[in-house]
Amino acid sequence: MIAEELMTREPVTVTESTSIGDALIVLREEGIRHLPVVRGSDVIGILSDRDFSSIGASMLSHPEGVERVRAQLTQPVSLLMTGGVVTADVDSELGDIMDLMIDEKLSAVPVVESGTTELVGIVSYLDILRALRSIADQD
Repeated sequence: MIAEELMTREPVTVTESTSIGDALIVLREEGIRHLPVVRGSDVIGILSDRDFSSIGASMLSHPEGVERVRAQLTQPVSLLMTGGVVTADVDSELGDIMDLMIDEKLSAVPVVESGTTELVGIVSYLDILRALRSIADQD
């Protein structure tokens, strides 16, 4: 099984200039945990729901906390995203993707067209579990 067979095609994305607040809304409204950041069709970063943990509750205990949170939410996601994102090619084997996710401690990997940075999908741990479940059902 290869990435192209596992991946979620045409994943929801944001651009590097999207505000952190808008990206958070996208995550919540779409019910997703990973959000690739693109420039054109090229993946340049990724956000996960964990990246947003630095914003919020702990800052609200300070007198100026609400304003600080509000200011952070207007900043571009380029300040929060993980850049230099690890990707898999569309023809990457399931085992190689699993090894990559284990070695790099990733819960999702953007999938790119071979030899490019053009985003075509994303493979999350849930996609892998679904694939393994279907294989287990065949036994």
